[in-house]
Amino acid sequence: MEKYSRTVFGDLLESDILSRMHKRFVQSFLDVVILLELNKRPLSDNDVVSFIQNKHNILLNSGTVCTYLNSLEKDGLVKSASDLKKRVYVLTDLGKETAREVLNARTKILGLLLNLFVSE
Repeated sequence: MEKYSRTVFGDLLESDILSRMHKRFVQSFLDVVILLELNKRPLSDNDVVSFIQNKHNILLNSGTVCTYLNSLEKDGLVKSASDLKKRVYVLTDLGKETAREVLNARTKILGLLLNLFVSE
């Protein structure tokens, strides 16, 4: 198991450690991040790339984002439609319900994360 210590991070500052952890969290939960943003508005793959860059300061390539969008579509959570310039994704009813459940479970999800950092 990887430990967050000087042996792993060298002399990294706390802000560097937090930045790396933030990036790992966003990347690990990218499908959920996309789902929750789609709950607010329809998005193209480029819109998702811009959103992640602007909100989380993480640059993703559109191929990575497309992989997640295709997976969400395969799972029936989003549907896509093409116009002349781009493919736009919107939540299905199942996607809306899933986003609502994730938001309702926010406190439990935060509790799970807190448990990761509690030493006994």
